[in-house]
Amino acid sequence: MTANPLAWGNPAPEILVLGFSKGPTQAGALARQPHDKIAYRGGRTNLAKILHHIGLLPAPESRLVDQAIVDRNGRFHFASLIRCTVERFDEKETAPEKQWKGTGGGMLDKFVARDFGQIVLENCTTRFLSNLPPQTKLILMLGLGTRGNYVAACRKALTKARPGRWRTINEVTYTDDKVMVVHTEHFASQGALLPNWLSGGLHERGRLGLLAREGVKLAVG
Repeated sequence: MTANPLAWGNPAPEILVLGFSKGPTQAGALARQPHDKIAYRGGRTNLAKILHHIGLLPAPESRLVDQAIVDRNGRFHFASLIRCTVERFDEKETAPEKQWKGTGGGMLDKFVARDFGQIVLENCTTRFLSNLPPQTKLILMLGLGTRGNYVAACRKALTKARPGRWRTINEVTYTDDKVMVVHTEHFASQGALLPNWLSGGLHERGRLGLLAREGVKLAVG
């Protein structure tokens, strides 16, 4: 774990976009890149596709993400749910330089499944999400997990951080009637996961993308 909390965009936004944790690509850029170049580094095209698919960008173009990240008065704020960079030890990897991994291979599920991961998740959620600006209507969580495990873990942490009457809207959306939380595919998902999620009715995972779109519409129109 490396303490390097960063955030971008409007500090009092309508929409809060949260990745899981800064991965090795973003963390590696900290020492040599300007602040506004670090967020979602290497993944802004995919993020643009996600935001466009759910109705939050007019086109799936990375330049629109670039503009939103630097806009201190726009509708978006960008950060990560786990503000530090976290890595997991892969016991199956024999090469020492590859044993610590910060992305891929079910990182979301495996981190939040451990007691330590749950503590970190709850601490970050309590510190950064318990008292949101009144104008914040939507938290967009980038990540679903295997069989919705990440959705369940995030909801559990939010319920502790923000006591209230939480209710389910659909498989990827829940609310306390103050803020709507919607989960999407992760921008760095491997293989066909993101294309399938973007496919609409052409794939079962595409159904989750359509549900996310519905949740966003309920939150911000």
